Amino acid sequence: MQPYRLSPSTLNVFLQCPRCFWLDKVKNIKRPRGIFPSLPGGMDLVIKRYFDRYRLNNELPPEVQGKMEGKLFSDIATLEKWRNWRNSNLRYEDKAANAVLIGALDDCLVERSYHIPLDYKTRGSELKGDPRKYYQNQLDCYCLMLESCGFKTKGIAYLLYYWPLEVRQEGVVKFHVEPIRIETDIESAKRIVQDAARLLSGPIPKSGADCEYCNLVAKRQNVQLEFNI
Repeated sequence: MQPYRLSPSTLNVFLQCPRCFWLDKVKNIKRPRGIFPSLPGGMDLVIKRYFDRYRLNNELPPEVQGKMEGKLFSDIATLEKWRNWRNSNLRYEDKAANAVLIGALDDCLVERSYHIPLDYKTRGSELKGDPRKYYQNQLDCYCLMLESCGFKTKGIAYLLYYWPLEVRQEGVVKFHVEPIRIETDIESAKRIVQDAARLLSGPIPKSGADCEYCNLVAKRQNVQLEFNI
């Protein structure tokens, strides 16, 4: 039996709604997708190129100097593999659970011999709330995969947020840049991988209580019964 192929994003679906996760992985029935804006992807590429220019000089961009630990990971060839989820060799395998975790990583910092995942995030406005609610598992998984590939981690990761402040002359947009330091837990990522693989080997599970997709289906079924459609 082929191992279950998991990623940080599919594990996030598992945490949100086991039923949607099961349908995706077992029946290849994916959640509906709307039109996805191209601007975040374009920003992501521009930020990567920007950081790569400073990487060549073994420096951090001035707006984040002193705000994050370590220096930029210098092996650009390895980093380019990590950045592409189709070709990434960043992985963790749990043979007992028959699962493989594979993912793409934006960037990485190095402090002495420790590696610190760095993930770029763009927003339309100022950050509000605790980003750990949405990205804790993702960052835990990055550290787990790095460790599994022989790169020691430090138990921390950074989210680097960009949001626009104003448009200046000649179309120049000024961004606020804010790094968020988050403690990571490799053991938590391992447990989630195991739990997700165990669920995939069983029958279809219940929906997550707050799953908007499953709730929409249920509401439509209720309407059909009510009006005998």
